[in-house]
Amino acid sequence: MKTFSAEEVDRALEPSALLEAVSVALLDVSQGRASLPPRIAAFASEGLLGAMIAYVPSLDVLAAKLVSVYPKNRELPSHQAVVLAFDPRTGEPLASMDGTGITAQRTAAASALATKLLAREDAKVLSVVGTGVQALSHLQHVGRVRQFREVFIGGRDPAKAQLLADRFPGARAVSIDEAVSRADVLCATTHAKEPLVKRALVRPGTHVNSVGLNEGGSELEAALFEVALLAVESRKSSFAPPPAGARELIGRDPLQAVELGELISGARKGRSSSDQITLYKSVGIAAEDAAAASLVLR
Repeated sequence: MKTFSAEEVDRALEPSALLEAVSVALLDVSQGRASLPPRIAAFASEGLLGAMIAYVPSLDVLAAKLVSVYPKNRELPSHQAVVLAFDPRTGEPLASMDGTGITAQRTAAASALATKLLAREDAKVLSVVGTGVQALSHLQHVGRVRQFREVFIGGRDPAKAQLLADRFPGARAVSIDEAVSRADVLCATTHAKEPLVKRALVRPGTHVNSVGLNEGGSELEAALFEVALLAVESRKSSFAPPPAGARELIGRDPLQAVELGELISGARKGRSSSDQITLYKSVGIAAEDAAAASLVLR
């Protein structure tokens, strides 16, 4: 069995190739070809260990991820993972690979896909709320799918926001409220349990990506879900109880949400007007990890 380091995994995950692989995987999910049970987890005192398994036939990949989520980590990433790939025909273990980078990059690639499918074509301003690993990966991936003229970064720690902005020429560190209010495309990438993205500040026509998960609350104000077109990776996973699904979606009607794979195939429609707010709520599903693993194997 081969072993791939974090550096080798990072080299394999070229952004445009990863976007395409995630697109193929989510199309398989929506058309019923992929096999992936909802995420399960064991809970420890300070975090959890989740298990995610998927078979994506169009990518010829069978993979499993074990991921720990420890939000209080400071010296280590909050999400750490390992991915195992198997031969879909024989079940033979093929490779073990660092999954921490896979988690960060496939999450941002899915947000980039949602942005490509749902954001206005004339979107010019990208804002990111958050200053961690996901904020960085979203700047790297989402910034590629539109011709953004301005980039704003808002964080609860202004110094961290400035450090991140310094890594991207022309990006500016601003307050969270300013980042939200100026965005054409907004990426919320925090573990906040109190809303940082207020409905009143989100302009008409904005596309919002939200990847933060917190069982105690949400980075988004609930009112945003009442006015936005909602998109998800998989209704089965997204509307399941945590740890599989999103706390924000509990009690909401799954049929009101479109899947990204349905937008790709044309089975469901996306944005209906330039003023419509669109919202992609990510939970992260195993098919995306399998998509990234397929690139590493290739």
